[in-house]
Amino acid sequence: MVRPPSLFLILISLSSLSFLCESRLSYTYYDKSCPKFSQIIQDTITNKQITSPTTAAGTLRLFFHDCLLNGCDGSVLISSTPFNSAERDADINLSLPGDAFDLVTRAKTALELSCPNTVSCADILAVATRDLVTMVGGPYYSVLLGRKDYRISKSAYVEGNLPKPTMPMSKIIDIFGSKGFSVQEMVALSGAHTIGFSHCKEFRSFVYNDTDYNPRFAQGLQQACADSYKNPTLSVFNDIMTPNKFDNVYFQNLPKGLGLLESDHGLYNDPRTKPFVELYAKDQNKFFQDFGKAMEKLSVYGIKTGRRGEIRHRCDAIN
Repeated sequence: MVRPPSLFLILISLSSLSFLCESRLSYTYYDKSCPKFSQIIQDTITNKQITSPTTAAGTLRLFFHDCLLNGCDGSVLISSTPFNSAERDADINLSLPGDAFDLVTRAKTALELSCPNTVSCADILAVATRDLVTMVGGPYYSVLLGRKDYRISKSAYVEGNLPKPTMPMSKIIDIFGSKGFSVQEMVALSGAHTIGFSHCKEFRSFVYNDTDYNPRFAQGLQQACADSYKNPTLSVFNDIMTPNKFDNVYFQNLPKGLGLLESDHGLYNDPRTKPFVELYAKDQNKFFQDFGKAMEKLSVYGIKTGRRGEIRHRCDAIN
């Protein structure tokens, strides 16, 4: 005779089923709970990008720094308190642009008015990044929805876990590899440098004696950054040819010595990464295809769903 399952087992099964339902991502996650979600994001990014054209690059960088550390969970958005130093105050994150944080705040404010306590900050950042990349000429890729916001953000977790432009290529490959990304995916994601800029302090020590730089380019960088010790805000476009357009010219620049950062030169000099640089320099469609796939993969890395996270009322503060 088969014994019926105990009430305890039934409750456990129901609880597990509930968690799985809560944890399921979908492309239509907000269709019923917040039908204006996509339009509000689109309106917010359009207004912000028009008034501040560096928003797209800044938001893309903010997305990377959120996701690569411990998953796309909005933890980089949290402000520090007297009792906790948050991720955004780690040394590598101090240069994250204010326009990107402002964009997320604007979108969150509008969404809270339309559908309170429904849309996560992590989902806002993921979709805003995709839409901005598309707006400046990059590929459209799909973004699953249903992330929750994480409650923990500590600057101590950051050091050594995000790539720095001065790191050797082996270290950068190892960081991406530890997150499950191949060398080719890492190179494709590095193509994000096709837009945006870098502060002089990130490369100024190399422009006087690094033979990887085109000599005329090095002279220009020396002049552009001459006062950077007095004015740390001085910066240079990552792609000097088409700085505001998402394309493959960044990869075409590298063999010509027009890479800005040490990590850019490393991509072309390292035999593990050079073939992919050359591939993407020749074929923009292939770059767009691989970048889109890598972004889809990154956008679900380490996400928090169900009860592992929350919907924050403000993106910069834990509820």
